[in-house]
Amino acid sequence: MSAGWVAGGVRGRLLTRRRLGAAGARRIAASGGTAAAIGLLASSPYGRDLHDGLSSDEARRAVGAVCLWHLRVLAGWLPPSGSELVRVFAAPFELANIADRLAGFAGAAVPPPYPLGGLAVAWPRAATAATAEELRAALAASAWGDPGTGAWPEVSVALTARWASWLADAVPGAGAWSAGAAAVVAARLLAVGSEAPPAAVRDLRRQLGAGWEAAASLADLRGRVPRSAAWALADVAGPDDLWGADGRWWRRVDRDAAATLRAARPGPEAAAAAAARLAADAWRAQAALEAAAWGREGVEVFDALA
Repeated sequence: MSAGWVAGGVRGRLLTRRRLGAAGARRIAASGGTAAAIGLLASSPYGRDLHDGLSSDEARRAVGAVCLWHLRVLAGWLPPSGSELVRVFAAPFELANIADRLAGFAGAAVPPPYPLGGLAVAWPRAATAATAEELRAALAASAWGDPGTGAWPEVSVALTARWASWLADAVPGAGAWSAGAAAVVAARLLAVGSEAPPAAVRDLRRQLGAGWEAAASLADLRGRVPRSAAWALADVAGPDDLWGADGRWWRRVDRDAAATLRAARPGPEAAAAAAARLAADAWRAQAALEAAAWGREGVEVFDALA
């Protein structure tokens, strides 16, 4: 094993100690309000940019920025091939930037983009796009591929489906994560009655086969996708149940990654597991912030979700 993998493995394990953890996130969710939640988070590993007066959305973005920084640090300690493993888990931040860029074209006020650094895929070119079609061209020239449209939310569907496939391509042993993510994409499309963009169909078929396209209901969909994907849709009988699907997906990712870190020697599997745990913890912290905004009932929401 090369020195780069060993150094990256050590750094990854150290970074995963800087997580909020399930118990810490629950305390945030139970804090009773956004201001109290931010006050607690400010003394956590996510506190770098948190301060009084932030909105819940601003605080969630600050949490994401810290997670992204940790991913960039981890990638910097790994050999070049290791960066691809970490880049997969940084990709949702690039998707957020792309969404904001498209919203900006429509005149919306958007926050500063996440600084992706060397973990960017298409962002350096997409950041300078002046129109939706220019942004689509930037995506088409990258590993994201052509989403087939420059319209939102179709771009989001196509890129999220591509991300699900990317997990299987880049991350050792991530077949169930990939299939589960694809199943959630298909379920959301079915719930709103939207037709999947052709680019998304190709990636979803790769993970789910073709049977999912004939599903008449969410329960029917669960029976039509492979067992490797159906787990993500457990207890999803209607659109109101979909809010828990993301939480189920991240819980499994975190659990699987923790088991891998306990058993794996330094190398690609351990590096991917460290990145996965960092991303899962940030998601859980963001979910706790959102739950806290519900007030005292937020902890019940959080317990059901995360």
